[in-house]
Amino acid sequence: MTILDKIITDKKREVALKKQLIPITQLENSVLFGTRTYSLSKILRNSISGIIAEHKRRSPSKSVINNGYSVEEVVIGYQNAGVSGISVLTDGKYFGGSLDDLLLAKASVNVPLLRKDFIIDEYQILEAKAHGADIILLIAAVLKREEIKQLSEFAHSLGLEVLLEVHNREELEKAIMPSLDMIGVNNRNLKTFEVSLDFSKELAIHIPNEFVKVSESGISSVEAIKELQPFGYQGFLIGEHFMKTENPGIAAKSFMNSLLVKS
Repeated sequence: MTILDKIITDKKREVALKKQLIPITQLENSVLFGTRTYSLSKILRNSISGIIAEHKRRSPSKSVINNGYSVEEVVIGYQNAGVSGISVLTDGKYFGGSLDDLLLAKASVNVPLLRKDFIIDEYQILEAKAHGADIILLIAAVLKREEIKQLSEFAHSLGLEVLLEVHNREELEKAIMPSLDMIGVNNRNLKTFEVSLDFSKELAIHIPNEFVKVSESGISSVEAIKELQPFGYQGFLIGEHFMKTENPGIAAKSFMNSLLVKS
């Protein structure tokens, strides 16, 4: 059983319990449920940098990354740095996140927010909308084609954008459909945690141009972004690189300045 299998098993149990505690009507009646959303895909198409910075406390592979700063401090720092979007980890058991993190981020900044979690049920998409998300992440490795279609169409019905994450050509071909906005290539193999930018390079030619191409994981330098831009990537999700520093916002600002100087 891989770590991904364990996460999904736990996630199914977690969602089932939440459904018993918090009815759908309560989510739909939340203050944020009716608010307008920001389009990350439009911003990325017009951005020079395309940085999506992440709030991540820990991960299964690295344990604690950064517990020293509040969500507000991190996301405000990211916004001040000029990022295109912010990814907020909301998984508790494996990443130390929560939906409250998303709520606090929404109250603190005016940039598109991605709920980054292991979404397997429409209920989680309602949660995302109720807590201020603009985008949801769907992971092809854990979903069947019909599930991707159902979940992405449901997200669109709520005004949310969809970033689909793939890792290989088989997942990509299984998942391509009109109800996606962005396709992200995870440079980290979720089963082995091996990281290589070659995954993004190899898949780029197979991603249709109507989708914004996003490269995820293993991006820790301006050079890496410059390496990937000729392959058509307009979005770059950077997780641990900023979070593992003493001050994520300042690290992001320095990175953005270096990137813009070299553009």
